[in-house]
Amino acid sequence: MYKKINEFKVGDNIEGFYLVKSMGVKTSSNNKTYIDFNLADKTGEINGKLWDSTKEDENQFTEGKLIKVRGIVSEWQGKLQLKIIKLRLSDKGDYLSLDDYIPKAPEESETMYKKILSYIGEIKNKDIHNIVSYILKENKDKIMFYPAAKSNHHAIHGGLLYHILTMLKMAEKLCEIYDLLDRDLLYGGIILHDIAKLEEMDSNELGIVSAYTREGELLGHIVQGIKNIEKVSEKLNTDKEITTLLQHMVLSHHYEPEFGSPKRPMIPEAEILHYLDIIDARMFDMQKTLENIKPRSFSDKIWTLNNRKLYKTAYKKYEEE
Repeated sequence: MYKKINEFKVGDNIEGFYLVKSMGVKTSSNNKTYIDFNLADKTGEINGKLWDSTKEDENQFTEGKLIKVRGIVSEWQGKLQLKIIKLRLSDKGDYLSLDDYIPKAPEESETMYKKILSYIGEIKNKDIHNIVSYILKENKDKIMFYPAAKSNHHAIHGGLLYHILTMLKMAEKLCEIYDLLDRDLLYGGIILHDIAKLEEMDSNELGIVSAYTREGELLGHIVQGIKNIEKVSEKLNTDKEITTLLQHMVLSHHYEPEFGSPKRPMIPEAEILHYLDIIDARMFDMQKTLENIKPRSFSDKIWTLNNRKLYKTAYKKYEEE
């Protein structure tokens, strides 16, 4: 029985099949080439090194392929790392399905897409409804498999849809509590806030991002998102204030200039959007981390959580006891 990545421990000798999420040829301090792999299965990811690689190795292995790996688990700078001893591409005789190795959102993409459409159906303002509907439907093919990030939160197949849908569910509850919130504007901002990541990143249909696009590097998804709202608004001849409010929500959702937002939120809906984004990202990273450690133990430091360790309690919720 092959070990899953979340079961790896320092000193383990492992042998199994894993997905090449990314790879690159690099040069070591002694001027020898090696291949730097990021390997994945449904339970997690690990960095792997094939030292003293050959040209044949470099040409044979590519992103998105399943490979059989034999290696030793070590630790480097507080993280597990795999020293690869031997590897080969999988073949038909291994009887493997790629779907069994791709980290995916817990719901099917088509189901999530239909649920988001139902939220759009609740938007009563004609201009917001038309802008959001147009942009979402225009990008349907890509959003069905795109992750929400290259390597951070929701970096999974269908991750962007899952991120948007979770935020909409939270927003629905908050609108019941805070009467000052405009439901239409908040729903619209949530759906549009990250949708230009479809242009910012270059992802294959497995939901694996190989690189950022030229526009993504030079502009980023916030600027691209604002441009798209402007373009669609002009095409649909929508109210200028509505267009500006949606653009402001996209522009300010990272909150701080150093994170890409030149303006902080100036309307309640933009403020809530920012915190819903933060909550969902952190809860995703926390859940992913806690799933892979034993009760009454601490995780490694998580850099996306400001280098905090997490503790997994043995306490069970009342309904589980």
